[in-house]
Order: sequence, then structure tokens, then C-alpha cells
Amino acid sequence: MVDELIYVYCISDSLLLVDSISDQNDLKCLKFHEFYAIVKQVSPDEFSEENLNKNFDDLPWIELHARNHIRIIGEVMENRTVIPFKFGTIFNSEESLLKFIHKYSGSLNENLKNIEGKEEWSVKIYCNYTLLNEQITELSEDVNNLEQEILNSKPGKAFLLKRKKVELIEKEVQKVVQLSGQTCYEELASLSELTQINKLLPEEISEKKDSMILNISCFVSQVRVNEFLDAFDELQKKYKKIGFNMATAGPWPPFSFTSIKEK
Repeated sequence: MVDELIYVYCISDSLLLVDSISDQNDLKCLKFHEFYAIVKQVSPDEFSEENLNKNFDDLPWIELHARNHIRIIGEVMENRTVIPFKFGTIFNSEESLLKFIHKYSGSLNENLKNIEGKEEWSVKIYCNYTLLNEQITELSEDVNNLEQEILNSKPGKAFLLKRKKVELIEKEVQKVVQLSGQTCYEELASLSELTQINKLLPEEISEKKDSMILNISCFVSQVRVNEFLDAFDELQKKYKKIGFNMATAGPWPPFSFTSIKEK
């Protein structure tokens, strides 16, 4: 029976000072060759594979521990380049963690080199379809022309054209959504080292009334972060008028742009 397990938050190639982390909760910095790991000893009663799987069904438990996981990595990131480990990464002992680091040392070094001097930012765009539909006549030349034709037509023909207008509006709205999302993506991608397109989140997860149309992660050089955020603000102002709401957050631990692989 294992008395205690090793919970891993992140790894760096620089000494990590746990004294600088608020609410330390028994954090330790362990040195493995040229690497340093922020870890915590945890009980199998809560973090064994079986019990961890059970706790994954407990949403309040997940929210509390996941937030704390991100917070601790974020505080370490303020002064060091780190490879973040996913929430719930457990090793049976320090020896098993040492074996992992030895096995993947080349990939760890490569990841640390790639993420140094960069920050991960998330960008999400939502569409208020009601507001966009109300403005589509002004945004679409085809809809505007059809509207004028309806006004100048006799009742019978106008009736048929109105049915056509419903289909045209739906088509043109989707065209505006796609073009707007693509324009925003290209603008922000041009200021990023790398980008990752993520799955669109349903309303019950995003907790937004509007529909998500774009969800991306951007890896931005620290020297261009202000430029990136200024560009985001300009896009936000431009597209808010026609029903798009944009949100950005960061810097996050670079989960989207790290991948530990064995050579």
C-alpha cells in the first residue's frame, strides 16, 4: 500500500522558490538533474487512480482543485519558464517521477526552449444572432436589394419574395459570421507565434446567452503582448456594433503549446 503520492504541477530548468507562492499547501521544489519540479505529497484516499476517477464526477471538487492547480502554476510562471502538467498528474513516488524526467529529458528541454519568452492567451468570440439579423439588411447588399424589390412589387410577388428573403437572410448571416470570425482569427494570428483552434463550447458550458463562433489559443511573444491586446480591443470595438462579443484572458500556462514526447 502506497503511503503517499506525488502530485506534479510543473517543471522548469530554473530553481523554483515555493516561498513566493501564496497558500503553499506543503508545496516542494524537487531537483532532478537539471530540472526542477513543483510538487505536493497527496493521499491515495483522494488521489489514487480509483479515487481520482471518482472525484472527477464531483464538480465542486474538480472546480476547487483545478482552480488551485492553475493558480499555483500561474504564480510560478511570473518568474520562471515552466512546462505545466495537466490537472491530476500523479506519480507513485519521487523515484517514478525521476524515471519519467530521465526518459523525456530531451523533449522537456525542447519544450522549455520553445515556450521561453512567450505567453498563451485565449480568445473567444460570441454572436448575438438576434442583433445581427436586425442589421443584416445594412450589412448585405443582396438582402438590401431584395428588400427594395419587395417594396416595389405587387402583393403576390412580394409574398413570394419575402419567403425568399428569409432563406437569403439566413445564408447572409452565416456568411457574415464566417467572414468576421476569419478576419479576427487572421488578425490575431499575425501577431502570434502559434495558434490553436479549439472546439466551440455549448451555452451550458460557456454560460453565455450568445453562441460561440470562435475559440482559439494564441501563443504570443512577450514583447508583442501589448500589440496583441491593442489589436484585440480594436476588433472588439469594430464587431460589437453588429452583434459580436469578444473575450480574451491570459496569460495562461502554455498547455496548448507543450507536448512531451519520447524520441
